[in-house]
This record gives sequence, C-alpha cells and structure tokens, in this order.
Amino acid sequence: MNEDSIAPHSVLRSAILSLIPGVVILLFFVLLVPIAAQYDIPALCVLFVAIPLVLAPLELGYLFVQGRRLNGRLSLKGVVLFRERIPVWQFVALVVALLAWMGFCFGTLGNQIDLVLIDRFFRWIPRWFFFDDLIQHRAQYSRTVIVATMSLGLVFNGIIGPIVEELYFRGFLLPRLNRVGWWAPLLNALLFSLYHLFSPWQNVTRMLALVPFVYTVWWKRNIFIGMAAHCGLNTAGMLLTIRFLSQT
Repeated sequence: MNEDSIAPHSVLRSAILSLIPGVVILLFFVLLVPIAAQYDIPALCVLFVAIPLVLAPLELGYLFVQGRRLNGRLSLKGVVLFRERIPVWQFVALVVALLAWMGFCFGTLGNQIDLVLIDRFFRWIPRWFFFDDLIQHRAQYSRTVIVATMSLGLVFNGIIGPIVEELYFRGFLLPRLNRVGWWAPLLNALLFSLYHLFSPWQNVTRMLALVPFVYTVWWKRNIFIGMAAHCGLNTAGMLLTIRFLSQT
C-alpha cells in the first residue's frame, strides 16, 4: 500500500497516539520505582521492565489491531509503511552517519545541555527519577541485580524497544502525517521526543539528534534505517554503561 492512499491523521490525533504510551510508561515508572527500591532494585531496571510490560503491548498491540481491521487477520500489511528497498552500501552509510551524529549529540552536546536544563528547570524532581542510582550507588546493589538489569537493558532497551518504537512512530505515525508535507518529520521527531516523559530534560538533545534521523527515514521511505540506527545507539549506550560498571 502506498502512503498516498492511506487516511491521513490530524496533528491532534498523531499527538494523542504519540503521547498516550508515554503517559502510561511514566505512570508505570513512577508507581513501581518506590516498590522496587524496597527490594534494592534500581529505577533503571524498572524502566527496562516497562518495555515488555507496557511499551511493546501498547504500541505493537495497537498496530496489530489496525492490521486486523484492515486485513481481517493479525498482520501489519498496509499498517506499517516505509519499507522501500535501498542499496546496501547506502543503507550502511546512512546508518553509520546517523549513529555518529546521534552519538555526538547524546555523548558530547547532551552532557552539557542536559545538565544546564536539569539545574534550571528540573531540580524539583526526586533524584531517583533520573534513573542514575545504579551508577551513583553501585555498591548498594548485588551483582545479581546488576547483571539482571544490564541483561534486560541489552535485550529490551537495546533491541526490542527500538524496533517496536520504529514500527509505531516511523512506520505507522510518520506516513500518516503526509498532509503537512515537509513538516511531517519535524513534527514526528518532536512528538517522539515529548513521548519520553520520564526524561524531559533531554528534549533539546533528543531533538538535535532526532531531526536528521527522522528526515532520513522519511526521505528514503525506509524504516529499517531507523531500526538499525536506533538499536545501534541504544545498544552502544548499554555497552558503555556495562563497561563503566565493570570498572568501578
């Protein structure tokens, strides 16, 4: 199915569909972290558990519901678009370029921008909300808890979560913003950034990283570029965290 033949979404509908999963993830995180803390389980672990328990069921479930309505069976045909093929060399080059850019944004710019925003606007948020307790208080947690948290992170934050999010945000929502033309990727990037309600201080950094990313997926009509780059970024972040924890 071509994106020109699908029913477009209004900006309001796209915003609602983008933000509702974020609201539920935030509620899950806020409600479960105090309980997890009683059992010496870090907030980061709760965030990773939210992926298979909240993120994937909501986003993937919604896509399959749409697929059943459209095809009469559980299928993503006609629901998830932007699956056009591109040359392998081009795919690799684009993914590497996007990874380099996003790594620079989150690893270099983000270290400065995020700290300024936290200091000016988010100092009122409880410390555990920043899900850095595992790094700041490593000695508090057992080796079993640390290994389990990092394993969950590699599987769900590194692979499963990014794939589901790309199917939902870039494969489903982005093509249905076609009525706004060239503004569609920018709006999609903004809504995807705001959807991360559990880390609002990263919105500036995320937007810097996301805009070229989303425009590339939109330009090439290929969600697999997004999946590869998104998985690569998150996995790299997990591996760096594991390396840091192993050295402390």
